[in-house]
Parts: sequence; C-alpha cells; structure tokens
Amino acid sequence: MANDESFRYSLDQLPPAALCTIITKLDVASICSVAATCSTSKDWVSQILSFLSVFQILDVAPSMEIMRPLLPPNPFLRSLKVDCGKLDDSAIDFMLRPSLHELCLYNCTDFSGKLLCEIGGKCKDLRSLCLGSVAEKWGRSIHISDLEELLKNCTQLEALMLMFDISIFLRHNFARVWALASSKLTSLEIGYISAVMVTELLSPNLGPRPSPNNIQAPILPSIQKLCLQVDYITDTMVSTISQGLSSLTYLDLRDAPLIEPRITFDLTNCGLQELNPHGKLKHLSLIRSQEFIFTYFKRVNDLGILLMADKCAKMESICLGGFCRVTDTGFKTLLHSCCNLYKLRVSHGTQLTDLVFHDITATSLSLTHVSLRWCYLLTNNAIRNLATNIALKALDLRDCRSLGDEALQAISFLPQLRILLLDGSDITDVGMSYLRYGVIGSLISLSVRGCKRLTDKCISALFDGSSKLQLQELDLSNLPYLSDNGILALAKSRVPISELRMRQCPLIGDTSIMALASMQVDDNSWYGSNLRLLDLYNCGGITQLAFRWLKKPYFPRLRWLGVTGSVNRDIVDALARNRPFLHVAWRGEELAVDQWDNSDGLYMHDYDEVDELEQWLLEGGELDIVDEEMADAELMD
Repeated sequence: MANDESFRYSLDQLPPAALCTIITKLDVASICSVAATCSTSKDWVSQILSFLSVFQILDVAPSMEIMRPLLPPNPFLRSLKVDCGKLDDSAIDFMLRPSLHELCLYNCTDFSGKLLCEIGGKCKDLRSLCLGSVAEKWGRSIHISDLEELLKNCTQLEALMLMFDISIFLRHNFARVWALASSKLTSLEIGYISAVMVTELLSPNLGPRPSPNNIQAPILPSIQKLCLQVDYITDTMVSTISQGLSSLTYLDLRDAPLIEPRITFDLTNCGLQELNPHGKLKHLSLIRSQEFIFTYFKRVNDLGILLMADKCAKMESICLGGFCRVTDTGFKTLLHSCCNLYKLRVSHGTQLTDLVFHDITATSLSLTHVSLRWCYLLTNNAIRNLATNIALKALDLRDCRSLGDEALQAISFLPQLRILLLDGSDITDVGMSYLRYGVIGSLISLSVRGCKRLTDKCISALFDGSSKLQLQELDLSNLPYLSDNGILALAKSRVPISELRMRQCPLIGDTSIMALASMQVDDNSWYGSNLRLLDLYNCGGITQLAFRWLKKPYFPRLRWLGVTGSVNRDIVDALARNRPFLHVAWRGEELAVDQWDNSDGLYMHDYDEVDELEQWLLEGGELDIVDEEMADAELMD
C-alpha cells in the first residue's frame, strides 16, 4: 500500500466474506499489528475481537487496562491462553466465558481460590484447563471448596493441569473431592503434591465410607497420562498408581527430597517390579531432582531394572534420573528390551559407561532423542557408537566432561540433528569446525556453555562460509576466552538467532551490544530484529553505555533481558519502565522464554521496524519521559 488512503480503499473493495476469512487466520498479535499500521483498521479491530475463536497472549503479561478492550463479549471464543502476571481476581469476570473449551492461565500468583470456583461456575463446557502458580503471592489462599466447585461442575474435562502446590488442601477431604472429577478426564498434571496424598487419592477404600451393599466406583478411571511432582517417589505410591490406573500409558514422576529418604519413603526394586502390570505404558519418567540435596535412588540396582524390563516391550520413551547403583547391565537390558524406544534420557547415571552403546547397532532401535546428562564416565567412543542412529534429532550431552573433538566429528554426520547441547565438555575450536561442514545447517539450538577451551575462533569456525542457517538458540555462557571480537563475527554472519545467552563472560562488553543492535539477518530486516532473549548477566565489560543501545528502536522484538543490577540500578529500573513488556532480570536468574508453548500457529506475523503489538498496546505511551529518566540516571552515575 502506498499510503493510508490506498489501504482504506483496498479494504473497502474486499467482499465481507473474504475479509472475514482473512481475519479468522490471524492471531491477537497479528490483529494488533494491523491496527497499529493503519488508522482505518482500528475501526474494525473490535469487530474482529468479538468473533475470534482463539485468543493467546503469552509473550507479554498484559495489565487489566490492556486486557479489557481485547476481550469484548464473544460467544465464539473457544480457546484462551494468557500470562496473568499482572492480573488478579478482578479480571475473572471478563476473562471467563461459558463458550470456552480450552483455558490456560499462567503466572496466576495474585489470584485466590476464587479463580477455581468461578471457572467451575462459568466454564462448565471446558475440555482442557491449565492453571499456573495460583495464589502463590503472600496473602492469597485456596480452599478445598474451591477445588470441589471446579471438579464438580466441569463435567466435560479431559485434560487438567494444576501447576501449583496442592498439598495445602486438607487431606481428610481431598480424596472425596477428587471422586467428583469428570469421568472423561484422561490427562492429569499436578505441580506439587505429597506422596501420601497421591496414595490416599487413588486408594479405593478411602473417602466417605461406602455401604456394605455398594461397590465404590474407581477414582479417575479413564486417566491415561499422569504427571506429578512429589516430595518422595515411594514403593507404596508407585504400587497404588499401577493398580488403580489400569489405562495408564504415560507416567511422569519427579521428586526433590529435602532430606535423605528412609526406606519406607523411597523407591526400591520392589516398587519397580510393580510398575506397568498391564504392559500398556509407552512413556515412563522417574526423576530424582537434586534441587535441595545430593540424593539418589540408592535402593534400586540392576535387579530392579531387569524386573521392570520384562514389561517394557511397548515403551517408546524412558527417562531415568538419579539411579546411581544401576550399571551398564541394567541400562543395556532396557535398550535391548524396548524395540520401539525412540527417546532415552539418563541423568546422574554415575555408573553408565561406553559399554552401554558398544553393540547398539545390533538392536533395531531408531533413537531420535537422547539425553545423557551428568554421565561423567562417557567418552568419545560412546558418542561414535550412538551416532550410528542417523535419525537423531536431539542430543543432550551436558556435563559429560570427557567428551572432546572426536565426539563432535561423529556428531557432524547426523543429517537431522536439530538440538545439540554440549555444556561443560572438553571441546575446542577445531572440534567446532567439524560441525560447520555437516550438522550446522540443520541445527536450531546449540549450547556450548562452560566449554572453557573455546575462544573467539569458534564463532568463525562455526559460521564462516555457512549459508541458509536455521539456528535460533545459541548459548555461549561462561566462556572465559570469548570477547567482543567473537560477537562481532557472529553479527557479521547474519545467523537468525532469536535467543542468545552470554552470561558470565568476563571479556564481553559494550561493543558486543552495539554489534548485536546493528545486526541484520537479511537486507530487508530491521537491525536486531530477531533477538527475543538476550542474557548478559555478569558480563565483565558491560557499562551504562550499553543501555543506550537497549532502548528503542533497537532490539524491537526483545522480550527477555538478563543484566547485572549492580551496573546502575537506576538505569536498569528506567529501562524496565521504557520497555514495560520486557522482562528485565538482574538477580542472576536464568531466563526461560520457552516456559510454555508459544508457537504462532499457521499464521506467522511479520515484525518490521518496531513491534506493532507493543506499539498498539501502549498507544503512544509516555516513553519520552522514561527516556529522560534514563538520561538523568546516566548523568547521576
């Protein structure tokens, strides 16, 4: 369109039916983008929003003032997904709709249990519900009656994800309330629950005492997928799940003990033997996290794995974390027993060695996803044998310290590899050059965090002469010899990176920020347009000068930024006000832009010189004032 008038004329020429068809293909961000670029389109944005079937805003956490006009009355709305980090109970009335089939509300820290109660009252036709971090803010509370209203009224629920601590509910009513849950529920995920509550929930003799003449109906009879984070994974809990959920095909259990478990509160060989009695499981994940203490499944050895392997013929995915007494014998038995296995994940496999993969070519396996994290005994030989699975798409070798350039040489021949994580390995710049001649063209994610032998040369070794790269995520953190020269080479390579992490790099300074701000992926794109995440935490050379380049119009798509707050806290605060939809982290926390599925679907909106979604939401704002605040902060430093 040459100008606004020609665009208005073109819109007028479109038949209403054609315009309606186009509108239904747009997401919320795209609609706002169109509204920001043409004054005519603002007149019909409200009409568009009144018959959208899908509404999703997860990139930013909108406020009440922003959300209310975006959610007018709409009887056609079926799916609603929102980051509720800036919302509270006052948003319930205009967000919840009887027409909803899918509802995903994340970061609900400022909501109370009223949210669950109102969902049960207003959204009785829900098929899928996901709630994250409900009532985690101080002073907010949830009562068992709130959960009861939700489960009693949402009779069509098929998938339920309660990603918060539900151990706060009173135990004596807990099982009774879950007996009200939809008989159609096939998938259940819970953020945190105690093992005792799980056992009581699924035990058929709990709840209101049944009459001698009546048989108590099973609880959650249709569950096929169960994902729980608990205090302890125990034999009793595993046995109760296995006996009570006969249709289970997907089981994911994770614990994070605060103290070393006693035998009555731990998993043993007996518990493993109880798993999968019907042979239906296709996915099994048993992970002991070391979030609080260094602890393992010390009461499980090869015998437990051998007993479990007899019923694993249909397994397609196995994830085992913290099984420190399981040796090559146990792991090899699993590989040879599961002929359909395509996903293997082992973490803290302290006795896992190269022998597990020595004869992997003798199996019929076609592994596509392999993660071997914190398996310190693995060497290059294991990776050479593993790389015979040419269908590999994801390979996680983080903290396998003995891996070097020979492993990269084998990996370079994997034609479909999309994800490669090499944190803490012993690779060099020479090893990185092997990737350039093979796998670099297919990679979308690469991490070499903590590979301390790498220098600036690894950037040119990777990208010089490469074309048609797809790389979107790159982690260069904790590289002591990476300097501004390396980042200048990265900027010149025009790699379409959307996430770049460079935390704990002492030689990275302001020059790197200026180079990235001026980076062009192609001749038609705006400078820095692809970066959505940039982590600069504790980079030694960053000064207040870099913050000038972090303001608009540079990095227009940036959503996550990690910096060191000690540079100048006033400047950091002013930057956060200048870009209110930018998550600025300054305490050293890891940035997690992919916390939720944030795909744009079939329609990918185009970002030009500025982010039109942000522009439309702000409607001009008072950003000039904030720019002055940043300037004042720089002068005061």
